[in-house]
Amino acid sequence: MTIARSVNHISFPVRDVARALGFYRDLLGLETVPRPDFGIDGAWLSAGNAQIHLIAMLDGMQVDTPPPTLNPAASHLAFTIDDYAATLARLQAASLEVLPAGPEVGQMWVRDPDGHVIELIDAAVAARR
Repeated sequence: MTIARSVNHISFPVRDVARALGFYRDLLGLETVPRPDFGIDGAWLSAGNAQIHLIAMLDGMQVDTPPPTLNPAASHLAFTIDDYAATLARLQAASLEVLPAGPEVGQMWVRDPDGHVIELIDAAVAARR
């Protein structure tokens, strides 16, 4: 019996929802979707068949501690991308720290404004594996 059928959403605690939206919506291109009013600031975004939930951290709230360096072995979320070179150029133009594995490997890692590690995987390279 299969209990977990698919990923519904991934949530990240964020210090500044607007700044996080600048990364996920404006830079990565995810679309916002309606979110109920929970009495806590946040945003929901569509990522294929799953969603990304950004939740404003409350004062004094203890949450995950992102790794001190950009590290592909850290817990992370991976998005499929269509154009490795264009994505890398866009991230570098935004002055973000990027750890590229190279176009032949098709993977790169970046951090969101709160330090969460995000992997970006070239769809064409992934399809060859």
